[in-house]
Amino acid sequence: MKPTRVRDIMQEKIVTISAGERLSTVEDIMTLGRVRHMPVVHGGKLVGVVSERDLLRASLSSINTARAEERRAFLHVVEIARVMSTPPIVIHPDAAIQEAALIMAERKIGCLPVLDGDVLVGLLTETDILRHFAGVPPEDREG
Repeated sequence: MKPTRVRDIMQEKIVTISAGERLSTVEDIMTLGRVRHMPVVHGGKLVGVVSERDLLRASLSSINTARAEERRAFLHVVEIARVMSTPPIVIHPDAAIQEAALIMAERKIGCLPVLDGDVLVGLLTETDILRHFAGVPPEDREG
């Protein structure tokens, strides 16, 4: 039976980050964990999403040189809250995968945090949706 709901293909093991953390921390986690999107929380509640694109935009907007140490110093002083996408566009775990795909395409976003009420229960990425429509079984997908 093919999954038809967000809950069937979403990632349940997700890494979140605090809105007060620095961009350098996000970059480290994204690089080490090979993730492109991270839900941002404050007081246990979802307040935004930070992506690789947000990191790149922040780096390019303030540093015109390619010197790695200057870029890193800049990322170390900027809080995530200054560059994250907020309010986050979210979806319910029982929503249809097609609905999620349409929202992501229309909004031009790469992920949807999955909320059940106020509780963050997962993250759905464009890769999850592409794998689903390509027929890759959930048990064969890499983290």
